[in-house]
Amino acid sequence: MFGQSSGTSPISFIKSGLMPQEEMLEIGVKKKKLSIGFPKESIIDEYRVAITPEAVDNIVTLGHDVYLEKGIGLNANYADIEYSEKGGIFVEKREELFNADIIVKINPLTLDEINLLSGRQIVMSYLLLYNQKKEYFDLLLEKKVTAIAFEHMKDEYGCRPIVQSMSAISGNVAVIIAAEYLSISQKGKGVLLGGIPGITPAEAVILGAGTAAEYAIRAAMGLGVSVRVFDSSVQKLRILQDKLGTFLNTSIFHPKVLRKSLRSADVVIGTVYLDASQPYLITEDMVKEMKPGSIIIDTTIEQGGCIETCECTTHKKPTCIKHRVVHYGVPNLPTKVARTASIALSNVIFPLLMSIGELGGIKQQLLIDLGFRNGVYLYNGILTKGHISQRFGIPSKDIDLLMAAF
Repeated sequence: MFGQSSGTSPISFIKSGLMPQEEMLEIGVKKKKLSIGFPKESIIDEYRVAITPEAVDNIVTLGHDVYLEKGIGLNANYADIEYSEKGGIFVEKREELFNADIIVKINPLTLDEINLLSGRQIVMSYLLLYNQKKEYFDLLLEKKVTAIAFEHMKDEYGCRPIVQSMSAISGNVAVIIAAEYLSISQKGKGVLLGGIPGITPAEAVILGAGTAAEYAIRAAMGLGVSVRVFDSSVQKLRILQDKLGTFLNTSIFHPKVLRKSLRSADVVIGTVYLDASQPYLITEDMVKEMKPGSIIIDTTIEQGGCIETCECTTHKKPTCIKHRVVHYGVPNLPTKVARTASIALSNVIFPLLMSIGELGGIKQQLLIDLGFRNGVYLYNGILTKGHISQRFGIPSKDIDLLMAAF
């Protein structure tokens, strides 16, 4: 196995008890050679790549063909020669990639890319439903593809491995960004994010108690920051306290308590995803009372954010100042550490591809891997997610019934 692997076996997403043993054996011997295409990301400020050269080496060793677009890994500091030396095949024309059995991309296919598909293929990527329009689904339906969303896939423990790994990176990166923008070099207050003997440590307010929050807390407390965490669930706060194994200042979202904490905070990190109908956790009036030079980072900004004054920015111009408070609203924080994020993505995607080949195809994988099945939103050109059906008025069918029919 390649050195960057997380130790996941090719069939780690499979629960052996989900089907009779004799059928498991029957499926297992029908191996299938796959052709897998990896297009280059076309979204601005997306530097991650879905597969590493080491993973390509293992896929090719098992007899599969890996097709790549030139320059696919350059933004994550992977040269084309690193892929070609491992057996990856670089196509001359981009459209050739879209004839592969499986197309893997981080961001959803663009409409132009969907038109390049030959049809009846497997597409694996993020769905990012909040950005999608009906035309996206209409085109995929015409191509009769099976589409799997990274953010909906689960492992054998019921966790969403890609979401968790990217959230963990986001939490860590948020603290690094906070430290940077409190420094004089970024026209900050010149405050050390942490503490040394004789000096009161910086204060951080973290909204949420999920994975991103947990890793932000770990990073901040490791620097000696005084942290206070807010969440709507006492149970989540209790679980977080147990995980960290140390005393942690926690509170439910009580406006008066939150407002008081914000007045003395040097850093505020938002990690809570809100529905469109929910009010912001931090209002503009609350921001007005914060200390000049403090910094707000909203890790959920791509879906509207949880802080009223925060807005989407870019890596070229990452901050804006409102009410003398620095606001950092760059979406997709993991891309800031693209190589680490790429390894994390590859460590989930690579075992799945190997497993699909070993089992003989996507249907066999879906039959026994319920977590992977949860990621399917199109199966052979049929919509399988009710919430998408309701939003766009497209008929849908239950994936379990479809599995029995095909």
